Amino acid sequence: MIPIISIVGKSNSGKTTLVEKIIPEIKRRGYKVASVKHNQHGFDIDHEGKDSWRHRKAGTHTTVIYSMNQLALIRDMDHNASLQEIRDLYINDVDIIIAEGHKYDNVPKIEIFRKEVYDIPVSAGDNNLIAFVSDEDIDMGVPKFGLNDISGISQFIEERFLKNK
Repeated sequence: MIPIISIVGKSNSGKTTLVEKIIPEIKRRGYKVASVKHNQHGFDIDHEGKDSWRHRKAGTHTTVIYSMNQLALIRDMDHNASLQEIRDLYINDVDIIIAEGHKYDNVPKIEIFRKEVYDIPVSAGDNNLIAFVSDEDIDMGVPKFGLNDISGISQFIEERFLKNK
């Protein structure tokens, strides 16, 4: 089963920046990485008038658009899928999934915390918290890394989730 790690924290804490630094480091170590990002507000990758948009407007449940180098799946959903469901249905050829957000999902989490953004870590009391990334000296009972310790964070992920796979 492909492991999932979610990078969590409040808005503007640096989640996306951390994800975009971790992914190339894990890839450099020889692993294939998938990412999953939840958008509370919805999104649209179809553009009005384009063929895939026209297919969707005609009533398709699922539309796939692809080229030699990329593939996108657009599918109607009747619920907010869990990370495990997304992995099990759509992701099968990677070594690890790095998710951004999903602070309420039952998956291992790494929280990024900056005191100037918010006062209390979002993962306080969460048994799924596996590491804490911060510029503050806070003991969350898990390994702690500095904001720029990408090598250390990646090493932690590799040792815990990838080496014995």
